[in-house]
Amino acid sequence: MLDDFHSAYNATAVQRLLDEDAIIIGRQNCDEFGMGSSNENSAFRPVKNGLDTSRVPGGSSGGSAVAVQMDMCRISLGSDTGGSVRQPAAFCGVIGLKPTYSRISRYGLIAYASSFDCIGILGTSTEDVARVLEVIAGVDAYDSTVSTQPVPKFSDELQSTSEKKYRIAYIRETIESDGLQPEIKEALQHKLNQLKQEGHTLEAIDFPLLEYCLPTYYILATAEASSNLSRYDGVRYGHRSANTTNLDSLYKKSRTEAFGKEVQRRILLGTFVLSASYYDAYYTRAQKVRQLIRQRMLEIFKQHDFILLPTAPTTAFALGAKTTDPLQMYLADVYSVLANVSGIPGISVPCGKDNMGLPIGLQVLAGDFQESALLMFSNLLMKLD
Repeated sequence: MLDDFHSAYNATAVQRLLDEDAIIIGRQNCDEFGMGSSNENSAFRPVKNGLDTSRVPGGSSGGSAVAVQMDMCRISLGSDTGGSVRQPAAFCGVIGLKPTYSRISRYGLIAYASSFDCIGILGTSTEDVARVLEVIAGVDAYDSTVSTQPVPKFSDELQSTSEKKYRIAYIRETIESDGLQPEIKEALQHKLNQLKQEGHTLEAIDFPLLEYCLPTYYILATAEASSNLSRYDGVRYGHRSANTTNLDSLYKKSRTEAFGKEVQRRILLGTFVLSASYYDAYYTRAQKVRQLIRQRMLEIFKQHDFILLPTAPTTAFALGAKTTDPLQMYLADVYSVLANVSGIPGISVPCGKDNMGLPIGLQVLAGDFQESALLMFSNLLMKLD
């Protein structure tokens, strides 16, 4: 759709890095418009996992994760709308941070689902991630939705030697799920045992709303995508079909020819849930459920510092394994969408490997604007044997 399109300006996140003399070495392959969990929905063909090229790197920011995984760069940026930074980070064995919604300006980020989209950071060390976050976060005159919260010196706070004992929750439904790969369950349980031995307080909590997170996300995200992507109409910019006879055919043919199948699927789903007959049954109800999920998360963080859960239910799956079954592909986001639906920060850190040597990711969630604590705790987790 954007072949041969050249942006007239830099995204705020990119410009702030350039202002600090960061060296931009290239752009990476991702799922088209951020829509995918495997990086197989790209106009530039699939990205392959660097550890096993027969497997996916995760998505949508799979190219960003592989670039860090293969030492092409120290840091990559990606977009996280439903787990698109954390899930590929888990599949590739690197760190992936999704900050609090509004922590980083979205100016220059192509909109998929505006109330979910976040710019995320991938790297191999928490210090690198912290340094980049403190540069790109903060108020931006070009984005009225960005937070006015002060931006701490994340890298300085990371160096503190606090011996604080944390209160940590883990969601019972995630550990007991039949869909969770056994090695991931074992890795999570092992990490929980280690934390308990170190003197931290652990508590299993029930989260009955967990099963509603994924449908809530896909109803609302597709609805927003339907609205946001209507701007790609063949008139102002982007692909324009040469086989048109009138304005109506210009819209239809330009979008049909230039949007990939997954993007078309999500636009159609979103248009359906926004239609007059189904608006209240789907969209309005999903917004109410989203609010309930956020309220429950805020209640949990009044009693606990962090929530631990898997980043994804499996390790990296084979290329082509789920491309014919969209539902199975969407289920790859079952644990990652929670942070996006509730707007809180989350991070995926490496947590061992499965029986085939594929990386396992452990996800940590924290309260609003608690990125400093999240990075410090991630450091602690990775130091545990």
